[in-house]
Amino acid sequence: MDGEGSSYGYRRIERETTAADCPVSRADDGSWQVRGYDEARTVLRSTATVQAGLGIETVENLPSRIRRPVLYRDGPEHREHRRQTARFFTPRRVDEHYRDVMDRATRAQLNQLTSTGRALLSELTFNVAIEVACAVIGLTESRPGIKRRLERFFPERFGTPGLTSLHGIYWMMRQSTNWLRVYLGDVRPAVRARRRGRRDDLISHLLDDGCSTNEILGECLTFAAAGMVTTREFISAAAWHLFSDAALLTHYQTANEAGRIAVLTEILRLDPVIGRLSRRTIEPLDLSGNGDAALTVPTGERIDILVDRTNLDERAVGRQPQRICPGRAMSEGTGSPALSFGDGPHKCPGMHIALLETDVFLSSLFALPGLRMATPPTIGFIDGIGSYELRHCVVEVDTAP
Repeated sequence: MDGEGSSYGYRRIERETTAADCPVSRADDGSWQVRGYDEARTVLRSTATVQAGLGIETVENLPSRIRRPVLYRDGPEHREHRRQTARFFTPRRVDEHYRDVMDRATRAQLNQLTSTGRALLSELTFNVAIEVACAVIGLTESRPGIKRRLERFFPERFGTPGLTSLHGIYWMMRQSTNWLRVYLGDVRPAVRARRRGRRDDLISHLLDDGCSTNEILGECLTFAAAGMVTTREFISAAAWHLFSDAALLTHYQTANEAGRIAVLTEILRLDPVIGRLSRRTIEPLDLSGNGDAALTVPTGERIDILVDRTNLDERAVGRQPQRICPGRAMSEGTGSPALSFGDGPHKCPGMHIALLETDVFLSSLFALPGLRMATPPTIGFIDGIGSYELRHCVVEVDTAP
């Protein structure tokens, strides 16, 4: 590719989304689907849209006295919260405060791998992701069993809660029980410790902001989903790419940290964990642009941004968008890894944490003697957000005689 580095393998995880050429179209269910990068960024940055999906309809039914988690808020209150918590996610803080946690968690998991000779990759990555996210959030006084509690709360398959079916009632009861387990085992001990003395973490900030323990529980679970579940999947996906492409692995292993991060951002652009972001218009939204005919989305419409397609828009990401090209030349204003962390007010703040955490783990993993992938992962999907789940990948290493 002219003016760019070498290009490597192709996308490994395809969602079942339409591959229409037009950047914006109307789906059969009446929603709008956005595949163009610029159009998607307009939707995500616009004050004419608010958060949709992610169970927001259930949250909206909560009593007005209960503060919604930041994920479900919009407008000035949301912007102020993001401004106050931005300091927890800056590149400098990530390097100075969380790198040691990442190193320690990685060493513990890889020591376990080398002692047994084989392990499930998803188990190793989840354990690392839990420890790092807990350090950021402040869940550091948890009772034994936090991994099991989180696995129960974030199962591999979700049900749909409601009172119209026995299945829906079951899921409401199940998740209520899981909320209680996390509250008693993790959130309440952390809150009690910080009421006695504040620390430099998210829970302490929320206490200073006047949040109740129940409201802190909601925020903790929101950050846990972003910091534990999605990072776990990305580490597994990036490992799969490196295991499957010898040239890419060599490039990764011989690069400095910045070069390795460039590889990871390209993998994430190509295989974003979250494949769909949704918004609802609260006033008409103009999506005309680039010489297209006039297109206005009316008020009250749902818009689905198909991230797995926007990240392949050649107008934004350049030639051969299906290939991994670290340091690829993108159009002005297009950041790496495209829209994999979203954009606008709800852009995921944990980008630097996720990328450094992934690099710390993978650079150490692939330095192990005799490392090999004994069993490739199986792919599952969570339909609501178009995210993938990689399971059953077994990695092996040589053990000492």
